Amino acid sequence: MNVLVLVVDDEPDIEALFRQQFRRDLRAARFAMDFATSGPQALGLIAASAGREIILLLSDVNMPGMSGFDLLTRARALYPGLPVVMITAYDDEATRLRATTSGAAGLIAKPIDFALLRAEIERRLAERGAPP
Repeated sequence: MNVLVLVVDDEPDIEALFRQQFRRDLRAARFAMDFATSGPQALGLIAASAGREIILLLSDVNMPGMSGFDLLTRARALYPGLPVVMITAYDDEATRLRATTSGAAGLIAKPIDFALLRAEIERRLAERGAPP
C-alpha cells in the first residue's frame, strides 16, 4: 500500500514518539509517515507526495508562524478531500468548535491517545481496502 500519514508538529521529539508507536506498521509497510515541523514545510511535502496518497494529515494547533488552523485552511483549499485531524494541548470547547467549523475531521488532545489515533488510521486504511 502506497499511503502516507503526514504529522506536523514543531516539537522535536514527536517524530521519534510516532515512529516508536507505529513501528510495526511502518516496518510492515502498511503505511508511511512523513514529518514536518512547520506549516510551510508540510505544504511542501503535500505538493511533493506524488504517487503516494495522503490518508491523514495530523497537525498541531499551536505552531510558530503558520498555525495548524492556517495549515488546515490552505491544505484543504489545495486538496479538498484531505482528512485533517488537529492535535492540541488545549482541549476546550472553543478549540473543538473552531476545528469543526474549519473543516477538521477531528481533534485529539495531548498527551496523544495513541489507541484513538491508531483507530483513526485503521479507519482510513479500511476505507481504501487495506488489510488489517
